[in-house]
Amino acid sequence: MNLLVNGDAEAGPGGTAEPVTEVAGWRTVEGAPALVGYDVGGGYPTPAGPGPAARGSRFFSGGNSPRTALVQDVRLPATGRVGRRAVDRGAVRFSVTAWLGGYAGQQDGARLSVEFRDADGTPLALAVLGPVAAAERAGRTGLVERTSSGTVPPGARTARALLVFTRAGGGTSNDGYADALSLTLTHHRGGRA
Repeated sequence: MNLLVNGDAEAGPGGTAEPVTEVAGWRTVEGAPALVGYDVGGGYPTPAGPGPAARGSRFFSGGNSPRTALVQDVRLPATGRVGRRAVDRGAVRFSVTAWLGGYAGQQDGARLSVEFRDADGTPLALAVLGPVAAAERAGRTGLVERTSSGTVPPGARTARALLVFTRAGGGTSNDGYADALSLTLTHHRGGRA
């Protein structure tokens, strides 16, 4: 189960290239994000371009700010196979996935980081995806999948997801793009006894 809310940019207002004031499930801490429809055209990613096979109708973009940042705090499960007891035994693995990209040969990009924290908010571990450079997209407009996985650190109780879009060049659009963001947990037998 994906622990991130609205990791696919489908909920709430949006659908055009215009910035939105709120993004469902996320808190905007800098800039002005846009939830752009794949059908907008004008050089934006399209349904037929590089990106997730099971994409919805829209994706995240940096809007028109030089730097846009969204944050989501996730409370990790307290009980069950991936609950606190399993985490503290080192028996829970995480997987972070994101489709990240940009426009043509421009270096504007998106980065997703997930920081695991203890009950006091102290950082314990960090996973970072992206940004995806223009060369990694072969100079094409679109999104490329990035993943990271590892063991949830013992003592972790929350995870903070930070999605940052950075405009590297000129122009007014921040053409860092992101879609299909997920954080999942699985139980594994390799934990400490």
